Amino acid sequence: MTVLHPRPRLTRPRWTDLCGQWEFAHDDDNIGLTRRWHASAEAFDQEITVPYPPESARSGVAAPGPHPVVWYRRTFRVAESSGQRLLLHFGAVDYEARVWVNDVLVATHTGGHTPFSADITSALLPGDVDQVVVVRAADPLDDPEQPRGKQDWQVEPHGIWYHRTTGIWQPVWLEPVAALHVAELQLTPDLAGARVGLEAQLSAPAGAATRVEVLLRLGEEVLAQESYRVSSATLRSDVGVPALRHGTDVRRLLWSPESPTLIDVEVRLYEGQDLVDEVRSYVGLRSVRARDGRFLLNGQPYFLRMVLEQGYWPESHLAAPDEDALRREVELVKELGFNGVRVHQKVEDPRFLYWCDRLGLLVWGEMANAYAFSARSVELLTREWLEVLRRDRSHPCIVTWVPLNESWGVSGIAEVEAQRHYATGLYHLTHAVDPTRPVISNDGWEHTESDVWGVHDYGPTGAGLKDRFGTPEAVRRTLHGAGPGRRKVLLGSPEDRGQPVLVTEFGGLSYAPSTGEKWVGYATVESSEALLAAFEDLVAALLESPDVAGFCYTQLTDTEQERNGLLTEDRRFKLAPEAVRAVLRQPAAAAPAEQVDLHRARAQARVRGEAEDATSAVNARAAGTAGTAT
Repeated sequence: MTVLHPRPRLTRPRWTDLCGQWEFAHDDDNIGLTRRWHASAEAFDQEITVPYPPESARSGVAAPGPHPVVWYRRTFRVAESSGQRLLLHFGAVDYEARVWVNDVLVATHTGGHTPFSADITSALLPGDVDQVVVVRAADPLDDPEQPRGKQDWQVEPHGIWYHRTTGIWQPVWLEPVAALHVAELQLTPDLAGARVGLEAQLSAPAGAATRVEVLLRLGEEVLAQESYRVSSATLRSDVGVPALRHGTDVRRLLWSPESPTLIDVEVRLYEGQDLVDEVRSYVGLRSVRARDGRFLLNGQPYFLRMVLEQGYWPESHLAAPDEDALRREVELVKELGFNGVRVHQKVEDPRFLYWCDRLGLLVWGEMANAYAFSARSVELLTREWLEVLRRDRSHPCIVTWVPLNESWGVSGIAEVEAQRHYATGLYHLTHAVDPTRPVISNDGWEHTESDVWGVHDYGPTGAGLKDRFGTPEAVRRTLHGAGPGRRKVLLGSPEDRGQPVLVTEFGGLSYAPSTGEKWVGYATVESSEALLAAFEDLVAALLESPDVAGFCYTQLTDTEQERNGLLTEDRRFKLAPEAVRAVLRQPAAAAPAEQVDLHRARAQARVRGEAEDATSAVNARAAGTAGTAT
């Protein structure tokens, strides 16, 4: 199995994995705090495998019913390390977390998708003895103001909602560091300026003799090396990359799905002559922009061929079964011929984003939404969204931000001015934190202010899509008229800044070979041949539109009741990937300059007549490689 740092963008060689077996207890009566469960082991009557949620089979608990409060406990030992501090990290705990070490409260955190850490040094017991960590997680079932994404609020999953993910669902680890260390690192490429923006946050204000050295390297080639005196806890500077000024040589440095070049980054922190901290990271040199009706990657029109990614596994829910499953998910998307994913109503594990960076896959980053609007729901989502941006804005794979989807949590946005202010405020707030990427206020419909007009259209035929997107006039009617599903796409009269139009959900074709249907999708087919024909009909309609700059097909995998994936829930192909690739690689009318190998595309198209046999062969080959993703 791949061993990957749980925080791939800021790594040190020394860290200790705390995943595995923990003691566990349900607290359905919410008595644990009163009875001080954090100080005693008596209440912990079960075991759980972290980081799998207790609702899932992988956890060993497999209790899907509503348990709004859960507790975890385990012991660990630490080696003596003079002058070092010890940090305890949590990748994600859903939803409200409290953490004790040796009965000392060391951390509290609210938000189910974002990380938090604690310096636990002062709570440690002296000597080579057991240290005790206890976690309490509260995740109420019936709070519609809590950002929860597609986690069901009913006892049993229904409609398009899934089993819940409560408590710890991303890695837990320990990390020894110096008292003064690099706590946060942001890297922002600036191709036009031939530089990389550097923001380094230190754990404490710097002393008079503190300096930071930064090295950028491509293989053995040193692209930049800088040294900075630091006088505060924050270093902001621009690292010049002279090679980016070489107009005929620059393309070898650029990141794209077709050539995912990553530049290694080393940051060293010195106090006087003493090296006190060293971290490693990476940066992808690329630019993204939405302009003149097109999505631009590295200054060139780039047609987005994306697929909706729920990031859900039947045996582990929002948690990946293991590290290799995250890499395999990226590989499966690329095998099918898509160049991007829209991660839907979930903030993905940083290790998934790492593999998107490393293997070359575009990502639309989306927040898990609430279901109700109030001052409290605004505060909860906004606070967590800022943490999402802080965690992920240096990933080159992420090319668009989506704080709201389909008016979830703002169902009255067309009539309620406060809800429109909220959506527009999220748009501007996101740009304030990250001005380098397009932002969508409310994907699908009822946009207030967006850089991309994302439209959801589950019309069952290509002819219907052509009626709504086939000509510039049809697109204007769709944007300014009733819209698909009778939801207005644009609210009010937003400024026309050349926003590209993308169909960011369509398809949803439901076909479950030999397993029967749990839930019928937006359109149902009876065979793999019919699935391929309907998929090609829909995709071709959008590729032929001169005004559609990209699309996102629903969806990658079957998920709970939604049996409308191109893969089954255990990641087996319903169609030969060669056949899907052949459809997706047809040229797009909206990107006439896009480099497409038509001869190869036409040759691959011949496999469509052999899809049934090919699918069986592919699934046989995939039995081993996809086994970790079941």
